[in-house]
Amino acid sequence: MALLKRTILLIAALLALCPIPSMAQESYPTRPVRLIVGFAAGSSGDVAARIISHKLGEIMSQSVIVENQPGASSMIATDYVTRAPKDGYTLLLATVAATINMTLMPGKGANIEKDLAPIALVGSIPNILVVTPTLSVNDVKGLIALAKEKPNLLLYGASGIGSGPQLTAELFKQMAGIQMTAVLYPGSAQQLTDLIAGRIHVMFSPASTVLGFIYQGTVRALATTQAKRASATPDLPTISEVALPGFDTGIWFGILAPAGTPTVVIDKVSRATNEALKDPSVLQQLHTQGLDELGGSPDDFRRFIRSEIERWSRVIHDMDEAKKK
Repeated sequence: MALLKRTILLIAALLALCPIPSMAQESYPTRPVRLIVGFAAGSSGDVAARIISHKLGEIMSQSVIVENQPGASSMIATDYVTRAPKDGYTLLLATVAATINMTLMPGKGANIEKDLAPIALVGSIPNILVVTPTLSVNDVKGLIALAKEKPNLLLYGASGIGSGPQLTAELFKQMAGIQMTAVLYPGSAQQLTDLIAGRIHVMFSPASTVLGFIYQGTVRALATTQAKRASATPDLPTISEVALPGFDTGIWFGILAPAGTPTVVIDKVSRATNEALKDPSVLQQLHTQGLDELGGSPDDFRRFIRSEIERWSRVIHDMDEAKKK
């Protein structure tokens, strides 16, 4: 009898050490989920969050509320989510800015790899290379040739050093072996005004920002920046196709949770996100905004984050080295 009792106690102790999900985790979510966005309402990230959150709420039978906490290139929102309870009720809609911030300002703010747990990629939007109509080039090779002929004469607009479009321009310069001069702006509106007027010559802009101007003919589109053609502009070639093989960058969006969030919760949100990205109405809304769906597992997203950090580390390192010369 004593041996049987000791055996039972030993089994009970071993079971207590096993990571068995609680009933609360299994029934998640039992209350509204907050999806934090680090950019203002109306931004491409905000648009992506609102499209996906509605369908996520339907699939998980619980409201998913989008909350904007803009500032510091999304660092405020990212830091906020890392400090939230590890229960899946506060999530982050991160963008490419999260990986750029890590490499541009190492040691400042959250570490997306260590402080956050990837759930699923949502989608991406390419930057489109556009030029002022007064510029006498009609394709990417022509632009590169002009820049080589007249170093630093071409002016390109950018929303601050370290922004996605600015680093896309730096990557373009590095791969093409050209020099262009940056003109910094607080946002896209004044850039577009100056591009249309011919005061600057080149701009890498999120598709959602410039599609209307391209259709109106007030700016000239040369190519998109991702490896695959964008669903919103299927007739527009990629930079990789026509001039610089391997050129591939865009603005991506993905959902993450605070590191330490239970796996059962991570997997539930990941499955719901991937299911939402197969819904025809969701796809139509994304494509209308110039977004292409991505999806994938948490491990897929983790590998993607690592590749993005490595990419922007190289670009920023080469940019800093060029300044020293």
